[in-house]
Amino acid sequence: MSFLLVIIASYLIGSIPVSYLVARLWKGIDIRNYGSGNVGMTNVWRNVGPAAGILAWAGDLGKGILAILLAKHFGGPEVVAAAGIAVLMGHSWPVFLGFKGGKMVATFVGVIAAIALPVGLIAAVVWLAVVGLSGYVSVGSIFAVLSIPLLIWAFHLEWPYLVLGILVAILVIYKHKPNIKRLAGGAEPKIKRKLW
Repeated sequence: MSFLLVIIASYLIGSIPVSYLVARLWKGIDIRNYGSGNVGMTNVWRNVGPAAGILAWAGDLGKGILAILLAKHFGGPEVVAAAGIAVLMGHSWPVFLGFKGGKMVATFVGVIAAIALPVGLIAAVVWLAVVGLSGYVSVGSIFAVLSIPLLIWAFHLEWPYLVLGILVAILVIYKHKPNIKRLAGGAEPKIKRKLW
């Protein structure tokens, strides 16, 4: 498989609108018309239910893992990092939903876990800890994605992965601009209760 085909395949994997499909099949709704309108785990959790939210999260995570496992068969770190960017672009700007998708966090963690499992696991723990303590999914997401470039550097991974981590962290924070504004104004909704 050529480099271009790996990138196209990764983008199409990312474009599978898992959260949209879960909400549609679970409750018969278009998740884009509910809550924040975001096609992601948090919006599914709030408007369809926790079990549906977890399923959406697992599917988005799986997209990142699948794209990286595919890319590893056909190239080195440069190809894998490019595939990681492609699957995340597909998730956030999916061809199947008019290029309006999710905020990349779960898929990004899947990408990183498939590249270096310890980094992905630590990032997931950061997310869980911050969400559990604060009650804000968006704050946990921001802390988790900011931790990833630092963890990539700390684990001495190849430079393409560091570039991937930095670029995607910037993109994820950009996608969270509305959340950051709501946090600053005290209007960001929490999950129903803190995890602990």
